[in-house]
Amino acid sequence: MAISFRELPFGVQAIAFVVLAGVIFVAGDYVPGLPVSAVRADRDGARTNLKNITDEVSRLQYYDVQKAQLTADIQAMQKELDTLKSIVPDDKQVDEFIKAMSDSARASNVSLRRLTAKPIEPKDYFYEVPFEVAVDGPYFQVMDFFERLSRLSRIINVADLSLSTPSGQYQGGTPPPPFPLRPGTTVYGTFTATTYFTGGSQGPPKPATKPGAAR
Repeated sequence: MAISFRELPFGVQAIAFVVLAGVIFVAGDYVPGLPVSAVRADRDGARTNLKNITDEVSRLQYYDVQKAQLTADIQAMQKELDTLKSIVPDDKQVDEFIKAMSDSARASNVSLRRLTAKPIEPKDYFYEVPFEVAVDGPYFQVMDFFERLSRLSRIINVADLSLSTPSGQYQGGTPPPPFPLRPGTTVYGTFTATTYFTGGSQGPPKPATKPGAAR
């Protein structure tokens, strides 16, 4: 004889409801197309996106921490670049060179008689700008003039130095000057002052190709 579900004891009905609820819950999670399964898929996708975003934030936080150090490094490199440009500028800057020579001569109390530009000579990666210079004055003032040149920020090399005395007793083949000298002058001389530049917008000269080297 068939027994109605309602006629079953309450405990049995409760167990049946629990079992049915479990079956529905499992079916909702794992049967494709059901709403619960779609929600679970959305949840898993959101978790994956959250992990990716968290990882990206962690990477960006590293750069945020390093920002101050990177900024300081960039500023230090910019200062170093500015210093290098003052030592070997991009362009000839002849006016600044002549002013530096004149200021050094005036500060040392010597006479800068002549400053003649000579042809520019391209070298590997830079250009040489030579000038023929003539100065005169007391010996120690002339030595102070050369000392001041050595302390300038821009590189200036002195070569082919030839000195003489106002009396005509000279060394190195330099004859007495063809003009009157100031009282107290004990030294007259000529030398070549060479400065340098990198080429600026025209770029540095190409390195010289050695004989037999492949182009």
